[in-house]
Amino acid sequence: MTQSIVVQVGQCGNQVGCRFWDLALREHAHVNKRGLYDEALSSFFRNVDPRKSDGGAFYVGGRIQHLKARAVLIDMEEGVVHGILQGPLREVFDSAQLLTDVSGSGNNWAVGNLRYGSAYRDSIVNKLRKAAEHCDCLQCFFLIHSMGGGTGSGLGTRVLSLLEEEFPDVCRIVTAMYPSAEDDVITSPYNSVLAMRELTEHADCVLPVENQSLVDIVNKISLMSHDAKPGSVLKKESTVTSGQGGVSPTERPFDAMNNIVANLLLNITSSSRFEGSLNMDLNEIAMNLVPFPRLHYLVPSLTPLYTLADVNIPTRRLDQMFSDAFSKEHQLIRADPKHSLYLACALMVRGNVQVSDLRRNIERLRPSLPFVSWNQEGWKTGLCSVPPVGHTHSLLALANNTCVKPTFMKLRDRFTKLYKKKAHLHHYLHVDGMEQNAFSEALSSLSALIEEYHHLDATKARLIPDAPRLSIAR
Repeated sequence: MTQSIVVQVGQCGNQVGCRFWDLALREHAHVNKRGLYDEALSSFFRNVDPRKSDGGAFYVGGRIQHLKARAVLIDMEEGVVHGILQGPLREVFDSAQLLTDVSGSGNNWAVGNLRYGSAYRDSIVNKLRKAAEHCDCLQCFFLIHSMGGGTGSGLGTRVLSLLEEEFPDVCRIVTAMYPSAEDDVITSPYNSVLAMRELTEHADCVLPVENQSLVDIVNKISLMSHDAKPGSVLKKESTVTSGQGGVSPTERPFDAMNNIVANLLLNITSSSRFEGSLNMDLNEIAMNLVPFPRLHYLVPSLTPLYTLADVNIPTRRLDQMFSDAFSKEHQLIRADPKHSLYLACALMVRGNVQVSDLRRNIERLRPSLPFVSWNQEGWKTGLCSVPPVGHTHSLLALANNTCVKPTFMKLRDRFTKLYKKKAHLHHYLHVDGMEQNAFSEALSSLSALIEEYHHLDATKARLIPDAPRLSIAR
């Protein structure tokens, strides 16, 4: 069995990461009735002996003693990490794998990337190496951070470059939270575009998640609580609408949004954590979905959108679940993939679903999904036998689709409005090592990325449908 390490950076990254660990423990507790440290647990957790100073680990097959997450927690403010250490999950994290400061990055990419990135470089590398040393077969780093703030965008992408430098052969999958146009951080367009350059250059896969899309989804779920139809209501104190369940005893504004992103991580890691008839290696995601190195932004969509048994509504029929995964209402960015071009697509299904169900639905949906002419069979599928807690099945779709282009264009427009006036630049240029050409180079990188998607989109008009097959008279 392989292992993966989660690196969570900044306030958002740590909140989402903590939610993932909470829900992952629930899943394993639901499945692992014997209390044994099995291969499923070993993929993301160590089983340590608290009586030993070096935290000596127990081998797979023995009793669960003391689980420690394979995680590194980094934030340049103490608040979120301190809250985690005071909460129900405090024993899950190894204090030696935490790194905090007190002053924060002030919503400034340069402070996070250059100032803190340089000051804490050796410490970060040591923590990453230590986490890797505890793995028998390290397969993947999951990096979680936001794009709008200073620590997430700046230090998060500095960590990404360190991962490539120190572990060049280990897959790097980034879950990046993009700010909405109404974001209260004035400099978020600068931070996001500067971070985009790093993501494009150093990540193997990026799963972009838009805050506004999460808000739309949460509002849609919340409407269920006011629906007059019997059985279509949210359960009281559900994990969708509150912090109940392990992270915080009180409701916080972003809990519901964090749950959705944690649900994404639960599904993408399910094949690594549980058995299945058609398990998908994490390495296979980049291998099969990324035909060109820079075009590695994979649009995630989920069904169901909620975790655990949060919503008292009938389970969606299997075929409807597949249709939902390709509707814009279930995308975690505001996009409509059916009106754009697919380079490739992965379907990661959990529950009692047969290969024949997968094939039938792919054939049913194929005519409505425009793929590039040279990769008409660009599907990657995975089946994990263990469904999410409270559901019979679930589906995560990861689409390498040109529908990300409008999101990137809007981000470029917001960047350009500030940059034309050179507004707020002085805050960045006061940081040692930050040069103004970093802005123009980041803008050029984003524009080149948009142009690559545009060239692919231009081929859509030339797509020729399959010629009708001749039928032989009987």
